Amino acid sequence: MTTQNPGFATLAVHAGAQPDPTTGARATPIYQTTSFVFNDADHAAALFGLQQFGNIYTRIMNPTQAVLEERVAALEGGTAALAVASGHAAQMLVFHTIMKPGDNFIAARKLYGGSINQFGHAFKNFGWEVRWADPADPESFASLVDERTKGVFIESLANPGGTFVDIAAIADVAHRHGLPLIVDNTMASPYLLRPLEHGADLVIHSLTKFLGGHGNSMGGIIVDGGTFDWSASGKYPMLSEPRPEYAGVVLHQTFGNIAFAIACRVLGLRDLGAAISPFNAFMILTGIETLPLRMQRHCDNALAVAKWLKGHDKVAWVNYAGLEDDPNNTLQRRYSPKGAGAVFTFGLKGGYDAGKAFVEGLQMFSHLANIGDTRSLVIHPASTTHRQLSEEQQVAAGAGPDVVRLSIGIEDQSDIIADLEQSLAKI
Repeated sequence: MTTQNPGFATLAVHAGAQPDPTTGARATPIYQTTSFVFNDADHAAALFGLQQFGNIYTRIMNPTQAVLEERVAALEGGTAALAVASGHAAQMLVFHTIMKPGDNFIAARKLYGGSINQFGHAFKNFGWEVRWADPADPESFASLVDERTKGVFIESLANPGGTFVDIAAIADVAHRHGLPLIVDNTMASPYLLRPLEHGADLVIHSLTKFLGGHGNSMGGIIVDGGTFDWSASGKYPMLSEPRPEYAGVVLHQTFGNIAFAIACRVLGLRDLGAAISPFNAFMILTGIETLPLRMQRHCDNALAVAKWLKGHDKVAWVNYAGLEDDPNNTLQRRYSPKGAGAVFTFGLKGGYDAGKAFVEGLQMFSHLANIGDTRSLVIHPASTTHRQLSEEQQVAAGAGPDVVRLSIGIEDQSDIIADLEQSLAKI
């Protein structure tokens, strides 16, 4: 577009997109088709043999999805990306690419409750073991590594507690043991934090949240950092050994710094089928255009609300890294100087029952299991998203019985605070 490197807001609007060559349409079209016509038999053979890039079938790739992938890769500073049906699908495809039955990976204890459930239960069906480490203690990851460990997984900004993680320190531990660091950057978004700049090798998102931003479309994405050597140790045969599905092609040797994204597409998405629809890709692309504006507003509103709650006599504690006296404030200023995000937790002096009553008394806030909407959202994790966990697991995940999670929207601050105030008055 210009001779200089585009800024973040420019990339959010333009990266990956061109006017439609046939019609001149400025917005990326929704290519609502299942399949694509080949030029001839040789063209088809080259596509199926990974000798040429191009569209075959929307389960594997689609032009609308391709723009979304290029845009998010640009915003994260990655080499390539793969868009899929959900954040859970993104996690599934990452681990499908690096794990075999009997392998294990190490994950931070403070994660979204759905990830804890996926890792701790569903993954057992594939013979994959998760080992839980303390994200506040990088060396706790090192103590769990053995010869069958294949990766380290953390959230940059933990859900639901809004706790920042020392990505660089955990990256050092992972790399010391020849392991990739996988970072879920959903809560921060690349506007606040780009994990690849701090040593991460792979980044995933639930596009459903802040990137889409409007609570209307499901999606997930995997971003390849392009820096990890998948051939060095022999631990990752999907990338380092000849693939019988593609006449012996060695993906890392052939595709270099985009090999992981390619592997997730042609060895995972192709066969497991968790494709994002072109319409959802279009909706998420539209949301990304306003990401910088929305995220700053989210952060500014959340800080104002956290300060107000901290002074309320019915509130026991507030956990928001943007508060100067918060234990996590130093990491927030280091990793995310633009703000501490939209999501945080607090506890009411009345505990579990007060938390439930507070949620039910709100009027403008929506009580639902999502974050990252333009609207302000609320949930009581112990009775909903983390209900399947024991109380001990809930507390370890930052979702104890008294915890209320807020996802602060972009409404007027005075209206957000007024709704909180009227509900607290009823308790």
